[in-house]
Amino acid sequence: MLAMTNDKQISRERPHPTPPPHAGEGDERAARVGGGNDAPSLAGEGDERAARVGGGNDAPPLAGKGDKPHRTIRSFVLREGRITPAQQRAFAEHWTRFGIDYSGTLRDLDALFGRIAPRVLEIGFGNGEALAWSSGHDPARDYLGIEVHRPGVGRLMNALAASDARNARLWNHDAVEVLQNEIPQASLDEVRIWFPDPWPKKRHHKRRLVQPAFVELLATRVQPGGLLHLATDWPEYALHMRDVLAMHPDWRLREGASGESKRPAWRIETRFERRGLRLGHPVSDLLYDRVRSSNARNRTLT
Repeated sequence: MLAMTNDKQISRERPHPTPPPHAGEGDERAARVGGGNDAPSLAGEGDERAARVGGGNDAPPLAGKGDKPHRTIRSFVLREGRITPAQQRAFAEHWTRFGIDYSGTLRDLDALFGRIAPRVLEIGFGNGEALAWSSGHDPARDYLGIEVHRPGVGRLMNALAASDARNARLWNHDAVEVLQNEIPQASLDEVRIWFPDPWPKKRHHKRRLVQPAFVELLATRVQPGGLLHLATDWPEYALHMRDVLAMHPDWRLREGASGESKRPAWRIETRFERRGLRLGHPVSDLLYDRVRSSNARNRTLT
């Protein structure tokens, strides 16, 4: 498929790189461990907290009294763990190169990267192991990442600097706000949401990122012919994801009715994932093509 940008044609079909069978043992993405408290217990290397990626969703705002502003129910609880000196230095040394300061205004992505290329967004990249690998093995595409967890952002910036990456930029901000206010419509070729917090307790399901309003927002940002790639090791959340996407006419499941496919070649297997598999957690990869529905309309979500 060809897309027109600034009167130039660029190919939007790019083969995904094939990763090695195992990622480095030290490059674990932040783990999510469901706990008995009001928020899941979160653990990871260096007491890293799990990737928390943004709120909004379909949950109603919490009511206030008088003129108090409504609070949006978010899909993350931001509890910063220990940030290492190296991760802290990354913000001082590499943020101007890889970071994007949230401003709430639309970005010119061509100007941001200095070229016209297909673009992939990873939401909640944890410590950035997968994004660093992808940007290095797929230089023809540009990679955007969103993560609210500062230690993970710092770790990824150090990895990108070490490899002299030229095709990666990062937000340290709420994903829903970034999508609503900074990413233009139909500007993405692929969105990846890998192992988001499952919020396993029923009373917390409203905090899950994948909700009808969120996938509607994604449909406005991914161009027709693009891809939404979800992955989870929580079977009940996989069912929830399929139910939500099945209701939306602009997303079509790629791998049949069950929606469960083997790990695609372009998604590396992390140490966290292997640990979950050893514990008997089945992993579901859900691939959805962005199609132009029969009742397609020009949507503007803010």
